[in-house]
Amino acid sequence: MNNSEYKISVIMPALNEENNIKEAIVNVIVAFNKQNIKGEIVVINDGSTDSTKDIALSLIQQYPFIKIVEHRMPYGVGASFWEGVQKASGEIVVFIPGDGENDAYETLQYIELLEHTDLVIPYVYNTGVRPLSRRILSKLYKSILNITFGTELKYLNGTVMYRKLILNNINLKSTGFFFQAELVVKCIKNGYLYAEVPYAIQKRVYGDSKAVTFKSLLKICMDYLRIVLELYTKKKYDIEKSSVTALKKYTNNN
Repeated sequence: MNNSEYKISVIMPALNEENNIKEAIVNVIVAFNKQNIKGEIVVINDGSTDSTKDIALSLIQQYPFIKIVEHRMPYGVGASFWEGVQKASGEIVVFIPGDGENDAYETLQYIELLEHTDLVIPYVYNTGVRPLSRRILSKLYKSILNITFGTELKYLNGTVMYRKLILNNINLKSTGFFFQAELVVKCIKNGYLYAEVPYAIQKRVYGDSKAVTFKSLLKICMDYLRIVLELYTKKKYDIEKSSVTALKKYTNNN
């Protein structure tokens, strides 16, 4: 990997997560220390009306590798992640939300796989920590996407790690929760190498998931239809020439 200021940038969108944001940030810092990773945390305060911003700001003096991006109103988790990617300094980017459900170490322990692939896709193996209704929706969602796009993925909404440069040629359309599936599917359809790995999530302590509200589900359906149309009517994006995928193909052909 090339030399950049940070090896990894954790993009952390947060909307009214005053009860979870500090724990989520500290959890990432602990994971950095465990893995001896030089990383940064880009918190996207997506129009919160509670103390989310103030709590995140209070940690900056102690941890100068934290950045805060402020939205006056909610733009959506997908839009927040994409803005975080644009502002990230790391050569690897990963989405870890500010709701405290994810243990960052569970994802970051696989960071070295990005020496051999362009993205690492975690799948949840302890699904029992989520309500039954959420598990049923997740299984249905996964099945529909796999059938539609010809994939065999175990999970599409996890804390995926990307080599940032492979996202340069991708035009993300989804501003909501479908952004995770859109990016994964586009990367795979464009031929990038990936690895699937198991990881555990934690039970959410405060608040309810915003991913399963009627408004979010409706937007997911709209984004799904839009991406189906795009992928089946437009040409593929070019592979980033300095990606692991391109280098492996060049080596194998010479």
